[in-house]
Amino acid sequence: MAAAETAPRKIYQQRSKLTSLPLYYEGFLWIKRGRSKEDKYWTELRGTKLFLYIDKKQEKFTDSIDLQYLSSVTDKPNQKQWTEVILHFPNEEVYIKAETAEDAEEWKGFILTVSQQSVPTSLNLLPGQIVQLKEVLEKESSRRASETVANTIPSPCSHFPFVPTTYEDVEDVNEMPNCFYTVSRQQAIEMLMEDENSGNLILRPGADCKNYAVSIRDIMEKKSKKPQVKHYRVLKTDSSFIIELDRPVTLNSLHDVVNYFINETRGKLRPFISNIYDTKIDYSVKETEKQTDNVSDTQKKSQSKIRQLVDQFSQEKSLPMLRAKENSYVNVFPR
Repeated sequence: MAAAETAPRKIYQQRSKLTSLPLYYEGFLWIKRGRSKEDKYWTELRGTKLFLYIDKKQEKFTDSIDLQYLSSVTDKPNQKQWTEVILHFPNEEVYIKAETAEDAEEWKGFILTVSQQSVPTSLNLLPGQIVQLKEVLEKESSRRASETVANTIPSPCSHFPFVPTTYEDVEDVNEMPNCFYTVSRQQAIEMLMEDENSGNLILRPGADCKNYAVSIRDIMEKKSKKPQVKHYRVLKTDSSFIIELDRPVTLNSLHDVVNYFINETRGKLRPFISNIYDTKIDYSVKETEKQTDNVSDTQKKSQSKIRQLVDQFSQEKSLPMLRAKENSYVNVFPR
């Protein structure tokens, strides 16, 4: 019997490496999103996310649904047993179906508890199930409180001008893509919007300094519209990197991650490379500056905020890097 328990435990450990979110509930669900056909998934509720697996033995999830943006949950109309419910989001509706009406009701209870931060009172649940939901609510509230506190502490990444020490597999900064900068979400936005000629894709650390994120300046077909910056989360595992899209993409390296974005947009995205550093030491610069006071307006403008930002990041004892919450990523590539 001990040998039979090894496989499930190993799978659970492998899945836990992909996310630090705690497991609250699991089971089979039939799920339909948008125009895709209905499929059966082994579903895990971890934190505020539903992770979908083709079967119980699959180690890497096939898809995920973020419940943070859930608006409401309703039962599908014209249904006798109420085994199917609809999850309403601002941009889509997700249909989920359980094997029995009791299972559907229990799933609704867990989903509403983590998304609304309260135990629903309108459901037909047993006393033991309500106790379970209260325990989950306590754990999730504690997790969110800890996450909020962590986001107010200066990032450990701020003391390392190139690569944070949490990226143990990267021994040489030259191994990183040339569009990698140890900047925050907001700083990446400023860099992309201030200097449009240097590129439109930045690879940067995630807020937790364990994973990564990609920030891009959206390519707008109509020039009248103001460009927007979008963000994509990239999860780091022991052997790969996973871009969190509607259908996650697993790649072998960060270079592959950058190339994936470039290829998927047919070259519309270009790595952000700021050429602001000299490669030779010129001792005559100071003398020239003393003799020449006639600096054009164009030269002055070239010393933009981008130079100040990147120069700041290249100093060993720079000011702590501002951190922003990494909880509003988009999951659709720009067309």
